Amino acid sequence: MSPGPMSLPRVVAFSASASRPSRTRGLVEAVAADLARARRIDLAVYDLVDAGAGLVVASRDELPLPARRIVEAIEDADALIVGTPVYQGSYAGLFKHVFDFVRPEALLGKPVALTATGGGLRHALVVEHALRPLFGFFAAHIAPTSVYAGSAEMEQCRVADPALAERVRAAAGELAALIEVGRARTGQSSAPAA
Repeated sequence: MSPGPMSLPRVVAFSASASRPSRTRGLVEAVAADLARARRIDLAVYDLVDAGAGLVVASRDELPLPARRIVEAIEDADALIVGTPVYQGSYAGLFKHVFDFVRPEALLGKPVALTATGGGLRHALVVEHALRPLFGFFAAHIAPTSVYAGSAEMEQCRVADPALAERVRAAAGELAALIEVGRARTGQSSAPAA
């Protein structure tokens, strides 16, 4: 059943951090908060820890219920905000493992904002060299501005650097525009900010 003309866009924010609280979740939530200021949304935030034990299985049919629900939420969302901590120059392995269970056609044309966190600037290009190609494979509509945050740019899992805050605002604004284009294409009305 497709959403009615007055339904809010469903946005899933997924943080691939194995702990909570985390800088990755803080960054994903910052993009979501700015998106919510730009337009009304129905937001659900998930962490990797919400998948529970048993995520490491070979087939989607073997996923435990909590992990299956995250995969289904990702597939059913109107837009995504994804974030991963950077490990040894790439996204987290379990982040990729979650997306291995996502049906490729479910992300076709889906608006996505990309974020990542790491220890320093040497990991900054992971968003462009690892995340963007992954979501390009899915043929998602990726916001032009990706957001990487090093440890010096965040304090207590919150955005602390003005330049980072500006990138977060830009990514959220671009995601809002992509959502609006997608909704106009399907004949759904816009939902301006509250």
